[in-house]
Amino acid sequence: IRFRIGDPQDPIWELRTQAPLEPRASTEPRLTQSTIDNPSLDTWIRIDDTDTITIFTGKVELGQGIHAALAHIAATELQVNHERIVLESVDTQHLPGEGNPNEGHTSGSLSIELGGEAISAACAHARSLLLERASDQLGVPAESLVIRDGTISTTAGETSTTYWEVYGGTAFDTDVDISAERITVDPLAEAANTRMDLRKKIFAEPTFVHDMMDESTLHGRILRPPHYDARLSQLDASAVEAMPGVVAVVRNGSFVGVVAEREEIADTAIDQLRTAATWEGTANIPSKTEDLLTQPAAEYDLVDGAPISDHVGPLPERPPSTFDMTATYSKPFTMHASLGPSAAVGMYDGTNLTVWSSTQGPYPLRLSLAQAVGLPAANVRIRAAEGSGCYGHNGSDDVSLDAALLAMAVPDQPVLTAWTRADEHRWEPYGPAMIVKLSADLVDGRLVALDTEHWSYTHSTRPRVQSDGSTNLLAAWHLAEPMERSVPQPMLHRYGGAHRNGDAPYEIANKTGRVHLVQSRSVRTSALRALGAYTNVFAIESFVDEMAHAHGADPVQFRLNNLTNPRIRAVIEAVAQEAWHAPLPEGPPVEQRGRGIAFAQYKNSQTYLAALVDLAVNTDTGLINIVSATLAADSGRIISADGLSNQLEGGAVQAASWTLKEQVQMEPGGIISEDWDSYPILRFSESFPVRTILLDRPDQRPLGCGEASQGPMAAAIANAVFAATGCRLRQLPLTPDRVLQALNDNSTTPPTN
Repeated sequence: IRFRIGDPQDPIWELRTQAPLEPRASTEPRLTQSTIDNPSLDTWIRIDDTDTITIFTGKVELGQGIHAALAHIAATELQVNHERIVLESVDTQHLPGEGNPNEGHTSGSLSIELGGEAISAACAHARSLLLERASDQLGVPAESLVIRDGTISTTAGETSTTYWEVYGGTAFDTDVDISAERITVDPLAEAANTRMDLRKKIFAEPTFVHDMMDESTLHGRILRPPHYDARLSQLDASAVEAMPGVVAVVRNGSFVGVVAEREEIADTAIDQLRTAATWEGTANIPSKTEDLLTQPAAEYDLVDGAPISDHVGPLPERPPSTFDMTATYSKPFTMHASLGPSAAVGMYDGTNLTVWSSTQGPYPLRLSLAQAVGLPAANVRIRAAEGSGCYGHNGSDDVSLDAALLAMAVPDQPVLTAWTRADEHRWEPYGPAMIVKLSADLVDGRLVALDTEHWSYTHSTRPRVQSDGSTNLLAAWHLAEPMERSVPQPMLHRYGGAHRNGDAPYEIANKTGRVHLVQSRSVRTSALRALGAYTNVFAIESFVDEMAHAHGADPVQFRLNNLTNPRIRAVIEAVAQEAWHAPLPEGPPVEQRGRGIAFAQYKNSQTYLAALVDLAVNTDTGLINIVSATLAADSGRIISADGLSNQLEGGAVQAASWTLKEQVQMEPGGIISEDWDSYPILRFSESFPVRTILLDRPDQRPLGCGEASQGPMAAAIANAVFAATGCRLRQLPLTPDRVLQALNDNSTTPPTN
């Protein structure tokens, strides 16, 4: 923490600069979707009246430190000290050409690849225009001018001007030219590795949307139904309306909320309303992961990572093999499990609605909110505010509608609406349950064929305006005139959703894939960090490990024998050289030690990452204790070494929690998990050291990293459990009960071979 708030410390990662790859990849400036959608230079940058430069971004800060990296890019391209950069949080009220580009969602590990590239292009172009105007003003060629912290002078320093003298307060009034010469970003610069968002949090200064309150702020709470299909049939709210401090009881159909002067009053009021409410309707929730196999599903064949609905013809004939295997892996429903429940602030003046939200997509949310509350989009404003972790589509968008509905019932007063822990656990969109079946053939230790089959619920129900008038915003389903709940749609783009990382990157002549998408609305599911990649990499890398052991091969060498991509090989070799052949320390007699390895390239297009895990399995209790983890990553050209390390470390810890503990408990009548006892997560006492090796490739483009470590970490844990016990666990999470059952059986069901 001290390091990341700018207090000099030794870094907690190792940076290794790599030699250029041959043939060298093009690093020429490229036109990204962010720039295409927001071409005006004034949308990205403003030279302020004096001393500072405002940079606008459509990417929101979610705790990932992205604003620090984007500010570093801007300061580097503009050749100014970092302190001069003012990075403006997203505010949808700004008009095109005046600030805050619409970059859709902050998701997909694309903030640096798209948003960072757009800011780099805009600032490089702005620098060239500033030099041109200074050249005219000083009467000297632009080539003879130098820039030092925004001061433009001749080389000898005889005459000078500043950015603010030549362009301060003036619009550029032109579109971004991506051809302007770029300046190389230093990944070790102090500015790149100092988190802009941490100091306030560490010193308990207000920073989260939950903290946005003053004397005029009212507090909102929502009465949720007992399950998805329940509807309110009766409610006597008179006693609650008479409670001192209750400003309003808001009822609109089955949507019920309370606005009160204080939080504890709102909580008490909701508790009383809960006992006074009568609900009708019967729940029907698929409570088991294997229910996926029996539900109606849309089927797609995978071709080059993309699903197509038309079958591509007969499967290719496989060559004769000397060894074949089949195994099935599964993952349950999982939560985002943000430590702080979702919250938002709403304010309505009778005409215009403003919502402060920790949404990942301010502009898409603006359109969906406008549709739900019946206001023109021009009258709805979304202002980005930090929340407590997000990791995908959690409750932030839903609570924004809650706050809007309550605020519109009490105009001219801000209403801070927060979910309870039970609200968050039972109503957020979950990470989908998945099942993956794999079959492979080997010839002399080489993979010659691999078939993958995936069953999954949808991985995206983010709010967006639907042509059929339906919505994915929770409260809108419960209004007196309810909006229909949207039918889950497949993510059909390359390496999206359920098939993300479903195409193993090994050199295999015959590969086939098929996805079964269950379009059920019985359980809310949506984007959770890494989407289908977490399960698919867990399955594929566990399966490859199984094949290596069954074939009597070293798991590292087996992988390398089936890989030619030099960047994949480099990350595997980096972690293997650190610890693969080192002796495992001995523990108590009840502990069995094991070491496992796994790798993936996220989306088959972003960060390459290998994970190596050492762990201990207690044979008396079944508990798995991770002793240490080593990560090696290639994210191309690194913008911020610490920002990259931070994302990889966080992903590894989160993956450990998913892999060892997390599972939504359900029964046909509803969700059982509503607290940390019924949905346990990794505790601080169970944390483990993570060694991070960063392979910097200055000759390559930067690659997204935020979701790279989850899948490899899960597989490395499972592979280490096998190394320790000889038991192969294919069903997540790897709980003590499952470990003990496997130990008692001496193995899980062996693969067919």
